[in-house]
Amino acid sequence: MTGSRFVQHRYFFLLAVALTLLVPHTQAQIAITPCSMAFGNVQVGNSQTQTISISNVGSSSLSVSQISVGGTGYAVTGLALPYTLSPGQSVSVSVTFTPPATGTDNGTLSASTSMPSARGSKKWRSTSTTATATAVLSGAGITLTGQIAPSPQSLSFGSIPPGASQTLTETLTNTGTASVSISQASMSSGSFAVSGLSLPASLAAGQSLTFGVVFSPMVSGSASGTMAILSNASDSQLNIGLSGTAAPPGQLSVTPTALSFGNVTDGSSAVLSGTLTASGSSVTLSSVTSTSTEFVLSGISLPTTLAAGQSIPFTVTFLPQVSGTTTATFSFVSNAGNSPVTESLTGSGVAPVQHSVSLSWMASTSTGIVGYNVYRGTVSGGPYARVTSLDSGVTFTDSTVSAGQTYYYVVTAMDSTGTESLHSNQAQAVVPSP
Repeated sequence: MTGSRFVQHRYFFLLAVALTLLVPHTQAQIAITPCSMAFGNVQVGNSQTQTISISNVGSSSLSVSQISVGGTGYAVTGLALPYTLSPGQSVSVSVTFTPPATGTDNGTLSASTSMPSARGSKKWRSTSTTATATAVLSGAGITLTGQIAPSPQSLSFGSIPPGASQTLTETLTNTGTASVSISQASMSSGSFAVSGLSLPASLAAGQSLTFGVVFSPMVSGSASGTMAILSNASDSQLNIGLSGTAAPPGQLSVTPTALSFGNVTDGSSAVLSGTLTASGSSVTLSSVTSTSTEFVLSGISLPTTLAAGQSIPFTVTFLPQVSGTTTATFSFVSNAGNSPVTESLTGSGVAPVQHSVSLSWMASTSTGIVGYNVYRGTVSGGPYARVTSLDSGVTFTDSTVSAGQTYYYVVTAMDSTGTESLHSNQAQAVVPSP
């Protein structure tokens, strides 16, 4: 009996051990995807949100019990805890980066889990294990600012006469990362003024505006100043240098000071030339007036500017319409100190000279002669063209000749049947000019 009880007890012990070994030990594993998250540069006070996934990559269910973040600007939302994940299941949460200050901000996101498990012992009991997955977070807080850059950085107007004005252009560009509001543009000198700039003006990042700056000196001498541009940019006052010189006005001279055309036949024309010269400073010729329409200026396009020492030629044409002497004055109007410069003009219109050629010949001694034909040519020996027929007389005056021309004449006798004799000897006539 004793041996029999011992055998039974040993059998029970071996069975218990076998049952314990048959209980499986399950595995669960948590993972975060992606394992690192970069938010880049975010303006201070603004936020950027990205999504991250928490996954159960194990073979048994797990419970996400805690999600924590490290770093000063990070927060996680979108998941009520605890949250159970079956094997292979994922859940998304939102991670928001809100930098409180400028500079780099590195942090972490950790997800902790509890996983049920069973352990064999003398008595059945349930236990759990804990696992944590971590992702690295990175970002930087930045402050956006506007910045104005001028082009050019200074304006030089060179030399102009007092009372004149010159305009140059200036461009302002926002080279910063935030919009800029320009509130004021002021000049330190009354010789300079802004043109074409309406304020206040707003410039987005990368945007430009162009306007004019006018130099208007009233007295001779050098002028300098500063244009101050006020804005809410990081460089709140931008100073642009200005300079220019008011030189004494130039002088304009005309050569010759008088033009005489002499006698010109009415209805014809005569041309003489002249020259304008600038000295001292540049001169701008704006207009030329004449007291007589019989004198016409040509060769100059108005307005025109002559640099100091430069000369330009011109021509004057006299066109008399009636006989008699005509006097006039050209006035050259400019910004020269001696404006207007004048030139005296004179010319006389004379009536055209009426030239004629008088011919005479000996009467023919042949019988039956009833008249004569007169022929004229411009080449010696002909050909000739008939200019008149005479029934009687042995003289003829040709009033159709032109000044400066040479003519050749011959005469033929004609009987009642119209038959002509041979040409007479040739007579030459040279008409003077005029």
